[in-house]
Amino acid sequence: MEFLGVHWVGLTAENGRRLILSVLFVAAVLAVRAGLRRLVLGFVQGDGARQARFWTHQGLNLVAALVIVLGLMSIWFDDPARLATALGLFSAGLAFALQRVVTAFAGYIVILRGNNFTVGDRISMGGVRGDVIALGFIQTTLMEMGVAPNSDAGPSVWVKSRQFTGRIVTVSNAKIFEEPVYNYTRDFPFIWEEMTVTVRYEDDRALVERVVLEAARRHAVDPDELSAEAARTLERRFDLQRLDFAPRVFVRLTPNWLEMNVRFMSRDHGTRAIKDLIARDVLDGLDRAGIRVASVPYRVTEMPGGNARGAAAVEPPAGGRDG
Repeated sequence: MEFLGVHWVGLTAENGRRLILSVLFVAAVLAVRAGLRRLVLGFVQGDGARQARFWTHQGLNLVAALVIVLGLMSIWFDDPARLATALGLFSAGLAFALQRVVTAFAGYIVILRGNNFTVGDRISMGGVRGDVIALGFIQTTLMEMGVAPNSDAGPSVWVKSRQFTGRIVTVSNAKIFEEPVYNYTRDFPFIWEEMTVTVRYEDDRALVERVVLEAARRHAVDPDELSAEAARTLERRFDLQRLDFAPRVFVRLTPNWLEMNVRFMSRDHGTRAIKDLIARDVLDGLDRAGIRVASVPYRVTEMPGGNARGAAAVEPPAGGRDG
C-alpha cells in the first residue's frame, strides 16, 4: 500500500481489516470481563465475599487472556502452516528476550495451583513482609509491614513491629522459585509469641511467674476458643502432634539475672496490641509486689580534665529495660 508517496511494506487492505477486527475483538472481550466482574461484586456477599471475588477475578483474567490469544491467532493466522511457523519464531524470541517475564508468569500459575497464598494473607516474600492486596500475572502487591527490632531488614523499614508502614510494594512472582514464602495466615491463622522479663535471683520467682502468666492468659488467645478445625488442620496436613496452646513460662539462667520467657498464642494480626497490654499488666503487677525488672549495671569513672568515661559491665540483652 502506498500512502503519501511511501510504499508501506506489509500494510494491505486485508491486514488493515484484520487489525480493526483485532482491536474490536480485544475491546469486546475486555468489556465482557468488566461486566462479569461487576456482576460478581453485586452478587457475592457475606463473610467469604473477599476471597470469592478474588478467585473469581483471577479466573476471569485467565479466561479473558486465553480467549484473546486464541482469537488473535485465529484472526491473523488462518493458515496452519503459517501459524506453526509464527508460533515457533514467537516462542524462541519470547524465551530469549522475556525470560524473567515468563518465569514470573509461571510463578503466577504456581501460586494459583499450589495455594501458596491468597489476597488478605500476611506473608513474607522476596524480602518484603506484608498483607497481599493484589495478585497479577507478573507481580504480587503487598501492603508492607514493619519487622522486629532485632531483624536484618535494615534502616529502610522504620516500624519495629508487624504493623503497616504505609508503603505498597510489588514483588515479582518469580521470587517463589528463588526464596521461601512465609505465610502467617493460611492453614493456621495463629502464631506463637514470646516476651522476656528479667528479675533478680533474690526476687520471688513464683510471684513473678504468676503475674506474667495471669497477664498472658488475660490478653492472649484463649486455648479453649481456638478453632478445633484449625488445630486439626496442622495435625492432618502436616503430620504434627497435638500442640500446647496454653500460655507457659520458661526460665533461663544467666550470669546477671533470671530470664522468664512467657510463650503464648496470638492471631496473625494485632500482636503488638496484645504484647502492649501484657507488658502493662506485668509492670503493674511487679510494681504492686515491689519487684524491679533487672537491668545492666554501669560504672562511671572520672577522668583527668573532667571527662567522664562510661563502661558497661555487661551488654544488655534484647528487650532489657531498667526497672
